Amino acid sequence: MTTPGLRERKKQQVRERISGIATMLFFERGFEAVSVAEIAEAAGVSKMTVFNYFPRKEDMFFDRVPEFAEMITSAVRGRSSRQSAPDALRDMWLGLLDQRHALSGLPSDNIVHFYRVVLASPALRARVREALEEVEALVAGLFAEAGQARPEMTAALVVAAARVCYVAAARRVLSGEPIESFAAEQRASIAAAWDAAVAAASPLAGSQSSREIAIGGQER
Repeated sequence: MTTPGLRERKKQQVRERISGIATMLFFERGFEAVSVAEIAEAAGVSKMTVFNYFPRKEDMFFDRVPEFAEMITSAVRGRSSRQSAPDALRDMWLGLLDQRHALSGLPSDNIVHFYRVVLASPALRARVREALEEVEALVAGLFAEAGQARPEMTAALVVAAARVCYVAAARRVLSGEPIESFAAEQRASIAAAWDAAVAAASPLAGSQSSREIAIGGQER
């Protein structure tokens, strides 16, 4: 991996400062109540600088979406020759969960505040839906590149499975349930849901469903 130069490191520091301050303000007052001008002033930069780093206000809150896309890409393209593309992504997600990574849905810090800000903001909820579509398109492209059978169907089902598991965990966290009380159960649910989604998307599963529909039609 190439080490970023001084210029790139400074740009990354500015980006992190802007997103960090913006997130703090969103936590305190809600997403809609905070303006880009206020964020720029608190970060000590101009509005133009903020928009240079974040074209949309929502991107300051979901500032790790590009990082997540890079992780997905690296997991699929960097997998071993003995591992399928869907298995590589499943293992990546389980690894994030084991680390309590911020992108796993079960980190220990600020996750409740994060969920509450999203739920209270129509703009952020819309951005979540958009981001899921972007992730699904990325995964479908990577699966196709890897030679995965029915890449679009497989991507759609695994992303849906991931979303359901993520939302289930969010609800438990918001209800006040301690993360560690269900972390093992969450891990098992993710693995089972992911594998079931991949199996359901396989050509054999599709053929079986078609035969069953045909037989059922004849019987009726």
